[in-house]
This record gives sequence, structure tokens and C-alpha cells, in this order.
Amino acid sequence: MVNEIKQSFLTQFSGEPLLIKSPGRINLIGEHTDYNNGFVMPAAIDNAMYFAIGKNGNSILEIHSFNYEESIIFKNLEKLDTPSWGKYFKAILEILHEKGFSIQGVQCVFGGDIPIGAGLSSSAALCCGFIFGLSELFDLKIKKEEIAKIGQAAEHRIGLNCGLMDQYAVLFGKKDHVFCLDCESLEIKYIPFQLENHTLVLINSNIEHQLASVDSEYNVRRTSCEKVVELISKNSPKIKSLRNVDFSLLKKYKNEIQPIDFQRVSYVIKENRRVHQVIDLLEKNELEEVGNILLQGHDGLSKEYEVSLPELDILVDLAKKETGILGARLMGGGFGGATINLVANENKSVALANIKKQYLELTGLKCKIHEVKIEDGIKII
Repeated sequence: MVNEIKQSFLTQFSGEPLLIKSPGRINLIGEHTDYNNGFVMPAAIDNAMYFAIGKNGNSILEIHSFNYEESIIFKNLEKLDTPSWGKYFKAILEILHEKGFSIQGVQCVFGGDIPIGAGLSSSAALCCGFIFGLSELFDLKIKKEEIAKIGQAAEHRIGLNCGLMDQYAVLFGKKDHVFCLDCESLEIKYIPFQLENHTLVLINSNIEHQLASVDSEYNVRRTSCEKVVELISKNSPKIKSLRNVDFSLLKKYKNEIQPIDFQRVSYVIKENRRVHQVIDLLEKNELEEVGNILLQGHDGLSKEYEVSLPELDILVDLAKKETGILGARLMGGGFGGATINLVANENKSVALANIKKQYLELTGLKCKIHEVKIEDGIKII
């Protein structure tokens, strides 16, 4: 695909482009913990967003989507022609301008093979890839940590109050490793992921999730967490996030907390524990137990945090029945997207064929299978 994107650039624009690979990401465990300053365990994958980007010698920014075959033009940040995907670029350019970075005329073609709406953070790959490309092109020397925060701010500006996990996975991924990200200190601990005779498989429910709206259910759950922190912090000022709340403390406030908020916060506390459990298990290479933790995580996402859908629950239930699938869970923000499955290679073909067949029979939908490999983070090609 990168060669096609480069050729598209050469056809439309002049000069030799800078080529950037900005990967999608998986998250093995640790869902909805990042914006609570907790712990997550992401990794960059082989599916990616690619950018061919160059200077055009004037003040106009011309950006072309290879996948959608649409273009957007900005002049002095004024919208001249903007498809819906243009809001990400507009937000990035506004933030860079506010921070005092000088962006001159740009010509860019971008596209990729990250399945949209499957929970693989195509939007983070887009934002970080474009910022990284601009930094390299104009020698802005923006550190990766700041690229992550600018990308996060861009998503906030269009209505999705995400944490920093997605951006950090895109920027700091390491081949054949997952990493534990401490979302408070932003410290990273890399953990080798020795799959040996196993494969990570994403099964896309074919229900595209829609998170980028101010009143989305994602933001509703974030508000639940923030309300509990605000309540506890009145008596314990050191409590700034759910990261510092354990069950003994939470239970003291049970009668003052709405039941639904108590339920959601309980999930977050448990999920942080699961991240640390998986670290220990991976260091011992106990993949079967890792699979069990994935199943526990899905149960929490479905019944406690309530971000699953019947179709996603069906995919996990079908996975449980298949020999050789060690574990499965909803991955990403929820309300659509994909499940992540840890699958033994010797059973893979039969198990996945059975799931595809039964999912179609039960839902009338065709699920899509994506085998992923863990790769390095963002880079110049």
C-alpha cells in the first residue's frame, strides 16, 4: 500500500515525499483504565496508516485521502473544502498554530489498511502520523511525548475524551513486545510477548462503533468515574483519580454513590488488577492463564461497564466453545468493533471457520478475521 500512496502523491504533486508509517494498535488488557490514570497493556501492530508528505512552497495545505479518494484544502486554517475526516486535520493544525509551531504549505496523501471502526485506533494513527510527518518535514523537533498529547488534544477537540494509551501505542510500540503504560507517570515497561505456537486474532463484529460525539456513552462512563473521584477527594484530597482507589476505600462511600457509578468504578479497579496479573503471567509465559484473564475482562466490560453489544458477547461465547482458543474479549472503547482472541495455531483454521459460520447464523452478519503481528511504532520508511 505504501507504494500506491507514494505513486498517488507523485501523480498529484511535485517533488519526492517523506514516507511515514503510523501503526494501529491492539490492547491486550486494560480497557477504560487509561483516562482513570490506571494501567494498560497495548502494542503496535502491522496494520498501519501511511503518509506521503512534502512541502509545496506556498501557504496552502492540500491533503488527499487515498482510501476515500477525497481531498481537503486549508488556507490559513480556513476550511475551503472539508469531508468529514477533515476535522482531525483541522484540529491538529489549530493546536499546532496555538502552540506556536510554524506550518507552511503542505501536500500530503494518506491511507492505510487499519480496519475502520474495529477498535484499532485508526484515528490515533492518523493524528500521530500527521503530526510526526509535519515535525520531520519542517524540523519542528516535537518529541514523541508531545506528539501524543497533541494527538489526544485533537481528539478531545472533536468530542472524544480519550486517554493517552492509543497515542503511546502508536508512537512507542516495540516489535514482539506489549508494554505496560502507567497512565499517571507515563512510564513504560516492555514485556516480551512469546506467542510461540499461538496467534493473536481480531474478529470484527462488523458493527462499526461511533465514539466521537460529545454525548457518547464513552463520555458518560468517564463522567461516572469522575463523579466518584470528586466525592472521595472531598475527604481524601490526595485522591486525584481511580488509580488511587481500592475496594476498601470505595466501599466506605457505597451509600453515597449511585449504584451504576459504583458498578462502573468497581470494574475499573478490577481491570487495573488484571493488567498486573497479565504482566506476571507473561513473564512466566503462562498463556493459558492469560486467556482466562481475557475472558474475565470481557465479563467485566459486558456486565459491569456495559460497553459490549449482543453481537460481541456472541463472538466471545463462540470462542469459549472452540478448542484452542485460550481466551477472548471485546477490545477498544466498545459499542461495536472487534474481539481479540488468543488462538493455538493447530486449531486456528477450524475454530475460526466455526465462529464465522455460527456468527452468521446467529446474527445475520459476516464477521471479519484479522490476524495481527506486533510491530514497531511510528517511523520514517
